[in-house]
This record gives sequence, structure tokens and C-alpha cells, in this order.
Amino acid sequence: MAQNFDSEGYMSRILVFGNEKGGAGKSTMAMHITSALLHSGATVGVMDLDMRQVSLKRFFENRTVFSKTHDVTLPMAEIGDIAAHEDITRPGWEKPAFEAVLDDLKSRFDYVIIDCPGALTPLSALAHAAADTLITPLNDSYIDFDLLARVDPETNAVKGPSIYSEMVWDARKNRALAGGKPVDWIVARNRLSSLNMHNKRKLGDALTDLSKRIGFRFAAGLSDRVVFRELFTQGLTLLDHKLVNSIPSKMSNVAARQEVRDLVLELKLPDLELAF
Repeated sequence: MAQNFDSEGYMSRILVFGNEKGGAGKSTMAMHITSALLHSGATVGVMDLDMRQVSLKRFFENRTVFSKTHDVTLPMAEIGDIAAHEDITRPGWEKPAFEAVLDDLKSRFDYVIIDCPGALTPLSALAHAAADTLITPLNDSYIDFDLLARVDPETNAVKGPSIYSEMVWDARKNRALAGGKPVDWIVARNRLSSLNMHNKRKLGDALTDLSKRIGFRFAAGLSDRVVFRELFTQGLTLLDHKLVNSIPSKMSNVAARQEVRDLVLELKLPDLELAF
């Protein structure tokens, strides 16, 4: 993969998976995007900022165990363990610890994947400010849409952005004022259903209105497929099917891999040639 260095000598692109709501699919999407990058020959460092659940970190720990137990070589990401940093016991530890781990990963990997908790924390705010690409998974419901904006219940008109949208706006504005590259913000609609088409269309209209106001773009996310979750305990994704015989090559898995491929293409990452 081509390595493009910026003015500070770093070569990474930072992908942040974030919103303020749990259960939207951030970690699941981060695992599959990371797997896609690895299978395409990119080097990847990961940071898991959910200090309680650490799903992304656990995924790669499970992957290491599976690789050793089954004597199979799997493409691996390196975990940047912010919880192990020496500053974590000091007041205001978040910023120096975050920057130290991020700077180390940026200096050595093509991509840095950051998985944020389902809440606004100091670490989450730092990650959003650092993002080159921000991916916000969103389940197809008004409950999740409330994360982004307030809607008039009578007219379905967008009344204004939410606190989360305002936080992202401020992070992008401050980055621009500091002379940084623009943040590419992508809202990925996850677990789309064919049911209740009227509400689905209304929600789509509201998202389109909001995207014009605050500047994000859409991507199709991942469907509600069991295969996206069932391989977690082994540290695998369906993209590992050529290396692991226990992952069947059935048609539903082929369709699921295509969803991942389509999502990665929607991210429009420079110099990335997909190989899965």
C-alpha cells in the first residue's frame, strides 16, 4: 500500500467510529472495517476508548488466541492500550495519554482505527477532534436519529442539531481553524429493514435535510446478520473465510462480505485497493 506522509512525518489516516448511543453497531463496524483493511494489505493500529466494555480490544485478543490455538496465520492489528499508559493515574490524564498512544500508532501504521464509547467522554471528544474520517453508525429509528437532531413531531421537520452534532461541528470547525484537513463525516444507516416503509422514508427525508445543514454524507451500513456477531469470540470475521475452513462459503456470507466491501468503498479511502 502507498504511504503518504503528512507535514509532521506521519502516514496514517485516522478512522473514528463514534456516537453517543450504545448499541448502534460501532464496534461491529470497526471490527469489519479493520479486517477489510488488513486483508487488503494495509497495516492497522487500533485504540479502544470504551474503558469498560473494550469490545474491539477483546476482539483482537480473541483473534490472537484463535491464531495460536489453531496454528493459523491471521492478519493482525496492533492494540494501542491507552489504559496501560503511565499518565492514567494523574489528574487530566486523558489528553497526554491519548496523544502519546495515537502519535505512536500514527508513526507506524497506514491506518489508526478508534472505537469510541457510547457516551461523550474526554477521550471520545479527543478522538473526534483527531478524526480524518468519522463514521457514525445509526440504527434506522427515530430513537437513534435523536442522536443527531431534534424533529418536530407534527411536521417531521428538523428543528435543530443535537448536542452530539454540535460537538462534531465544533471539532471540525476547530480543526479547520488550526489549518487541519477537513473531516469526512459519514453517517452509516445500520440494520435497515423493509418493514414500515413510510417511517423509513420519513426518516430518510429528515436525514437528507440534516446532512445539508451540518455536512455529513450517507453510507449504507451493515444489515442485521448473525454472522456479523457470531464470530466475535473467535476473533474472526467472515472476511477470514479463505484462511479458516470453519467459516462456510454460503450465499448469505457472500452477500454479507459484499456489504462490507460496499461500506469500505463508500469511505473513499485514498490509495486503498480492496483485496477480499
